[in-house]
Amino acid sequence: KDTKSFLMAVGLKLSEVSWVYMLTVFVVLYATTKLNLPKQLMLDAVLYAALLELISLPLFGWLSDRIGRRPMYILGALFTIAFAFPLFWMLESKSVALIITAVMIAMNFGHGMMFGPESAYFPELFGARVRYSGASFGFQVSAALGGGFAPIIATAMVGYFGGTTGVSIMMIMLALITLAAAIAARETKGVPLV
Repeated sequence: KDTKSFLMAVGLKLSEVSWVYMLTVFVVLYATTKLNLPKQLMLDAVLYAALLELISLPLFGWLSDRIGRRPMYILGALFTIAFAFPLFWMLESKSVALIITAVMIAMNFGHGMMFGPESAYFPELFGARVRYSGASFGFQVSAALGGGFAPIIATAMVGYFGGTTGVSIMMIMLALITLAAAIAARETKGVPLV
């Protein structure tokens, strides 16, 4: 019933969800199989990043209450575009400090900056009659597309191209979709839900 808002939700979620699945699935697999890094190092990096999100997610949600939902998504998408190549350069350095830093930064800004305000933003995009189903359906469709397929496609790209350039380009393209959705979506901060 609200196709535009549904498409906005799918577009907004796409980069955030693909980014977090890339970090928690693909990056761990790539680093341990192609770079021969210890699995424990990569799992620790993801753990530290997730622990930091215990602080950053509420912080980004709070910040979206102050400056708006759209700016957070725009900044998160721009971060992803800017960090898609440096993430892999930092991993390929094989420096423990750089690897942990890269994953923590990537998770908290590429994912957290958008995921923090998401639970407020998505329901606010829809009218009262379809709020729950619209937000949920947009969330789930995008999660299936971005989260489910991104690591599989990335693995195939590394196998085919022999490196991560294609993976970084894919992440940039997904972030551009999210950026376009964020620019096209309306700001909902402070708008009454009824």
